Amino acid sequence: MARRPKFSVCIPAYNRARHLAPLLDSILGQNYEDLEVVLCEDRSPEREAIVAIAEQYRQKYPGKMRVFLNEQNLGYDGNVRSLVDKAAGEYCFFMGNDDLMCEDALTIAAGVIDRHENVGVVLRSYAWFDDTPDRLAAEVRYFSEERVFSPGPEAISVFFRRSGVISGYIVHRDSAHEVGTSQFDGGLYYQMYLTANVLVTRSAVFTPALLVLCRSSELPDFGNSSCERTVYVPGRYTAQARLKMIAGALSIVRDLKEKRGVDVVDVITRDFANYFYPYIRDQLNAPGRELFSLYREFGKMGFSKHWLFHVYFVLGYVLGARRLDACIKLGRKMLGHSPRFGIAAN
Repeated sequence: MARRPKFSVCIPAYNRARHLAPLLDSILGQNYEDLEVVLCEDRSPEREAIVAIAEQYRQKYPGKMRVFLNEQNLGYDGNVRSLVDKAAGEYCFFMGNDDLMCEDALTIAAGVIDRHENVGVVLRSYAWFDDTPDRLAAEVRYFSEERVFSPGPEAISVFFRRSGVISGYIVHRDSAHEVGTSQFDGGLYYQMYLTANVLVTRSAVFTPALLVLCRSSELPDFGNSSCERTVYVPGRYTAQARLKMIAGALSIVRDLKEKRGVDVVDVITRDFANYFYPYIRDQLNAPGRELFSLYREFGKMGFSKHWLFHVYFVLGYVLGARRLDACIKLGRKMLGHSPRFGIAAN
């Protein structure tokens, strides 16, 4: 039997063919050999262009790249699950289809995993950029130092919400495959489901090293699969989409309590409330009545019990997204990491 690689770098591909070559360059140009690239194209209008680019790299890097074409559009969650199924590596290292892997990212990630036992998920630091990766708009770093979290409630509580960005998400492949399900398809947070269930029995590690750069200029492309199109509108996040996503995330932890006996519902709800701004930022230009309606609906989910939830809505309404962004960016710069509220400070 052939030795499995350390990493399967998994790319859920849908449109954005123009960004594929830079992404593959950033992965296959790493000074690290123990990897494969697995790309699943989800029947997008740009399939032909994506396949042509992928084939060029498959020939340039023999044995390093496998390409799969979905017969039908699986949607985001289904395509992530399909990548886990097809991955041959010990760990899946996910990359968004328009993002970039930082230099030495795989070497750093391998070192993090090798330094600890029974690692289920690695949480990385990452940065956002607009037009060029040489000019970063913001860095997201949850802690200043490498930290290990015990399996169960401790790891799940810290890592669940922080797994929301797919680029740089690293998960133990066999554990992720074992818990695979389509139950939460359409929620756009399948990686959160994997985090919650894999970390029941495996530990979690955070690294302060920047592993990926995320492009902030691309509009969301969800809403094309059968499980997405009734809620999501390609090109933007509607208020209903945001409600669906957060409700779906909370349903994952309620399911975890019911089926696996791990109760983190209240602590996860509080963690979302403490960092709620990203989930309403793109709604702040809505008329006041619509924003208040969104505020009430989120409040009914249990967030109204937490004071920071109310603060984000008030400041967002008063300051607007641009000025509040500037305040948050300044705070991160002064602290050297993201602000810590509640469980993240433990």
